[in-house]
Amino acid sequence: MRLLVADGGNSKTDLALLSGDGAVLAAVRGPGSNPDILGVDGCLAVLGDLVEQGASAAGINGRSGPLADLGAFYLAGVDLPTEERRLQAAIADRRWTAGTMVANDIFAVLRAGTARSWGVATVCGAGVNCAGVAPDGRRARYHSLGRISGDWGGGLDVGYAGLAAAIRGRDGRGPATTLEQLVPAFFGLRRPGQVTEAIHFGRRSARELTGLAPVVFAAARDGDEVAGGIVDRLADELVAMTLAVVRRLRLVRSEVDVVLGGGVLQSGDPRLLDRVHAGILAIAPRARVAPLRRPPVAGAALLALEAAGADPAAAAAASQALTNGGRDPQGDVPAVT
Repeated sequence: MRLLVADGGNSKTDLALLSGDGAVLAAVRGPGSNPDILGVDGCLAVLGDLVEQGASAAGINGRSGPLADLGAFYLAGVDLPTEERRLQAAIADRRWTAGTMVANDIFAVLRAGTARSWGVATVCGAGVNCAGVAPDGRRARYHSLGRISGDWGGGLDVGYAGLAAAIRGRDGRGPATTLEQLVPAFFGLRRPGQVTEAIHFGRRSARELTGLAPVVFAAARDGDEVAGGIVDRLADELVAMTLAVVRRLRLVRSEVDVVLGGGVLQSGDPRLLDRVHAGILAIAPRARVAPLRRPPVAGAALLALEAAGADPAAAAAASQALTNGGRDPQGDVPAVT
C-alpha cells in the first residue's frame, strides 16, 4: 500500500509519498496551491508538478497507473462542502491515486498538533481560520471567507490596520504612532498617503500589506500603543474564534488540545501569545494551548494512514520522519525543493 498526502497553503505546498508501514518514500515542496487564489486548474497544476517530482524522487513510474492507493489533500481555500466535493472530483479525474480525500488544511494542522483524533486548531497566517473535532467526531468550523464571513485577522488585516493607523496618525484623525514612518518606509516611500496612492493606482498590490504584519508587531514590542492595540485586537479575535468552537463542541470543561498554527501565531510574539493563552484559559481552564510543533503535512499523513487502517506504529514512523526529515535540513528523507 502507498499513500500520497499533501498540505497546501497560500505560500507553499508540501507533498509526501508514504508506504503502508509509514516510511516516507519522498517529500517535496512547491509553491502555494490555494484554489481561491489560483483557481482549480492552477491548484491542480501545482499539485500535478509535485506529484511528478515525488514519483521521480521515489523512483516510481507515475505514468503506468495510480501512484498510490489513497490520496489525502488538505488545502487552504477549500472552505465549503461544495468546494471539497468539486476539488475531490477534479483530483480524482487526474488518477494520481485510486482513492481521494480532500479537506481544508485546518484539519491537517489539528492532527499534526495533537496526539489525539480530536481537539481545536486555530490558524493565523495571511488570514484566520479555526475548526474543531469533538471526541465523538462532531465538527465545528467557519466559512473562513474573510470579511464576507465575519472574519478579521491574519497578516493582511493587520497590514490594513497598520496602514490605516499610519494614515490616521498623519492626518490627525487618530493618535500619533511610529507607524507613520515605519509603514511607508517598508515600501520605500516617505509618507503613508503615498502607499495609499500606490495601491489605488495599481503600482502596488494590496496583498503586499501582509508584509506589514512584522512591522506592526515590532512597533508594538517597542512600546507603540497604537500598534499594541492592533496586536491586542488580533489576539481577542483569535480567542473569540477559538472559544466559539470550544463552546459549540461542548468542550469548555474538557482537557482539549488547542493547536495554534500559521506563521503569525508561530512567530513566538509574546504579547500575542500571552493574550491568546489567557483569553482561552479564562473560559476553558483545562484547555492545553500550544503552538504547532510539527509540519501540517505530518497531520495529513496521520489522517491518511488512519483512514487506510494502518498500524499505529506506521503513523508514528511517518509523523517522526516528516517532522525531522523531508524538507527540514536535519532530515534524510529524499526530497526535492
